[in-house]
Amino acid sequence: MRSSASRRQFFTSAGAGLGGVALASLLQRDEATAADGWAPPDGKPHFAPKAKSVIWLFMAGGASQTETFDPKPALNRYGGMTIAETPLPNPLESPLLKNRIELVKGDANGKIYDRLLPMQIGYRAHGESGIEVSDWWPHVADCVDDLALVRSMWTTASNHDAQLQFHTGRNRFDGFFPTIGSWVHYGLGSLNDSLPQFVVMGSKIGDCCGGKATEGADYLGPQHDGVTLSVDPKNPLPFALPAGKATRQERSKSQQLLQRLNRLSADKYPDDADLEARIKSYELAFRMQTAAPEVVNLNAETAATHNLYGTAGGPTQSFGRLCLTARRLVERGVRFVQIYHGGGGAGVWDAHGNLKANHATNCGKVDQPIAGLLKDLKQRGLLDETLVVWASEFGRTPGEQGARGRGHHNFGFTVWMAGGGIKGGVVHGATDELGFHAVEDRHYVTDVHATVMRQLGLDARRLEVPGRKRLDVDYGEPIDEIIA
Repeated sequence: MRSSASRRQFFTSAGAGLGGVALASLLQRDEATAADGWAPPDGKPHFAPKAKSVIWLFMAGGASQTETFDPKPALNRYGGMTIAETPLPNPLESPLLKNRIELVKGDANGKIYDRLLPMQIGYRAHGESGIEVSDWWPHVADCVDDLALVRSMWTTASNHDAQLQFHTGRNRFDGFFPTIGSWVHYGLGSLNDSLPQFVVMGSKIGDCCGGKATEGADYLGPQHDGVTLSVDPKNPLPFALPAGKATRQERSKSQQLLQRLNRLSADKYPDDADLEARIKSYELAFRMQTAAPEVVNLNAETAATHNLYGTAGGPTQSFGRLCLTARRLVERGVRFVQIYHGGGGAGVWDAHGNLKANHATNCGKVDQPIAGLLKDLKQRGLLDETLVVWASEFGRTPGEQGARGRGHHNFGFTVWMAGGGIKGGVVHGATDELGFHAVEDRHYVTDVHATVMRQLGLDARRLEVPGRKRLDVDYGEPIDEIIA
């Protein structure tokens, strides 16, 4: 057995390019990683799963709960008044607010804007469930009977480091921790050895908000990080395509020769685990060279499918391509697909001024693609085994900030889920009349994580890593009321 230092040197030298990605994805299955008899997960669910894959849709910047999925008519009745001028209980005096401010740990963005801003868009009831959805979401509204809306989310960070908190469960003041996608990657085995099992797409979150840490594995190891995938078939992964003009047949022959030479070496050194891992990484890298460009090549999709997602042109084209690629990924067995909309800096949903223009534009870009994804998964029989999550790091204040904008608001906001054993056409939890506090069936962000893991057949407590003590809140509790 080689020393751990020499093994680290090998993995460092092998880590560049696609071969490194391939090698990393194999290590969780092919390496013993701890002493004292502990072993990493064996890739099998802890109990019968209801879902195989997750598509995680994240709207960066803070989408307003009031103008999306949680209508508040009281804002129209009392618009222009300060909160204290209304006949409603003053949420600024609530013990909930005091307790949560204490949890913020010095976050400097905690100002409350108390002059109420009316809703900037109307609402209508949709589907057999009669759930009200903003008029900015007409396409998703058509799918409302497949959605479970959780209107009672809360978190502790009131600045955009909440993006990191939403993915790890921890305030940035606590440091960096594994993300939900990394936990899923760590806990479950591969369904497709030709593609990464944790894929990240879309415009990335800025470094000010956690950056790559929102898709990182931290102490679980870089082999469980999300792998960035572009929807450009010419360059879907870094170093995914070979240099020069070699044909597939030529590359195949080269791979076969390399495989034969490696196997000769393996026969000579049968106990060299480094060599065996390297052989497997080369083989997987070769498979990825074909699989990754193919999965993002949408030319074979029908005109009807492109129309469904809005990929034919216009404002929906970019996000539509991401959503269609996500369907193709889960169809091929990718476990966790994380899609950002509007990343970079604080995120495009950060409507401190003119929320009406901001959200009308952003909803117009994502509404049809998201609905297209839900409808396409359903018609292909994939929605039952694919859990779709829609989220943003927090909501926005009932009060006005700037000129017709809303500030950051972490005390009450909405997340929805669909498919993967989740009930459809239900609303769980509630905020108060102004949309300020989550007051009924309140859920911290790790309850979303716990629900995702439950549907995949994972028990978070059985994924612990020795020496890495976790807080109880890290685990969360599954939201049983929305589970079918």
